[in-house]
Amino acid sequence: MRKRLKIFPSHPTAELGLAYTQEFETAHELEFFAQAAYRLFRNKVPAEYVQEMKGIAAGMERAGKKITFEQVLFMNGFIDVLWYWWPQEKKAKRDDHPGCSAFIATGDATADGGIVMAHNSWIGYAPGRFANIIVDIVPQNGHRILMQSWGPCIYSATDFFITGAGIIGTETTIGAFEGFDPKGVPVFVRARKAMQYASTIDEWARIMVENNNGAYANSWLLGDIKTGEIARLELGLKHHSLERKKNGYFAGSNVTENMKILRMETKATWDDVRDGHVARRVRWDQLMKEHYGKIDTELAKRLLADHYDVYLQKEQPTGRTICGHSELDDGSVPGTRAAFYPAGAVDGKVVDSDMAKNRRLWAKWGGSCDACPESGRGVCLQIESVPLFARSSLGGLGTGLQIS
Repeated sequence: MRKRLKIFPSHPTAELGLAYTQEFETAHELEFFAQAAYRLFRNKVPAEYVQEMKGIAAGMERAGKKITFEQVLFMNGFIDVLWYWWPQEKKAKRDDHPGCSAFIATGDATADGGIVMAHNSWIGYAPGRFANIIVDIVPQNGHRILMQSWGPCIYSATDFFITGAGIIGTETTIGAFEGFDPKGVPVFVRARKAMQYASTIDEWARIMVENNNGAYANSWLLGDIKTGEIARLELGLKHHSLERKKNGYFAGSNVTENMKILRMETKATWDDVRDGHVARRVRWDQLMKEHYGKIDTELAKRLLADHYDVYLQKEQPTGRTICGHSELDDGSVPGTRAAFYPAGAVDGKVVDSDMAKNRRLWAKWGGSCDACPESGRGVCLQIESVPLFARSSLGGLGTGLQIS
């Protein structure tokens, strides 16, 4: 059983949006990558998820959107295919993947001693426009899942979720990562299985590590609202680590703090604050120390909207600030993206222990700050409570909630 947002009749669907941008970037049409996904993921996806993806395709067909199962499979595995398999296939340098800014805090770091988690998604504004969906999944087996997502995905992809087991989680991608094993299990299978079947942080980490293919190497930030414990799973291909705390925080900015992963599996820098990943790590540490013991959901919203550039040492939204604005960055600082590149933070999400217990979250679309006039990225809708929707069959499209 799943609940999803109906596809906009006036807008191109997510798979077509991704197809347009990737054809421009690679000169290959959607079907090329759909067939690559089928070959890469064959015999690696459990039957229940194959059935679900076929149900999504059938529901979209019923709604008048022509799509194949292979295309839905690609949409679920586009991270594995486009960010890891394709560069390896082409023997080319990987592009700068989208990133995120996030933190999770608990115990004496927060105002009430409970868990507070916050995250914003960084991506190009063209493909990122479709990530404004909240999905509520009630599987026949395992735990219920409430998550942000985009397009016809069976997992989050943007990775902000609450499960019926009391596990909350998010992540930031490990930048400049290079490992990939095409024989491993794709990330969309591992992430969905972890959300659906893990009842503890240990179980969640075990599912993600087992038969890991290296795609979507992440710093996963996890919390167990039953115990108040938080954890960080740094997951590369060859190396990983799991840290836990009942007091303190973990922050993420797309640079790993696991030195084996950093030095052996990435080409990332650790201490050059001209690099946006490093600059945001430094800024998170400043903010966490400044507000230690006072962190709550209202403060978390303000922290996600932070525009202080630690390299420039002033308030100025750039590709180095926690609320990222590459479209406002002239690219003059070495290590930044191209000048005025249309990408950055497209949302903001916050949850705490009490909210998670009641299946509530706060979300904002169009950037973590109030939408800048210069960026023209729309308005926000704050979601204080996600209603329970009527259940829908796997064959149907169902309903969901849009952040607009």
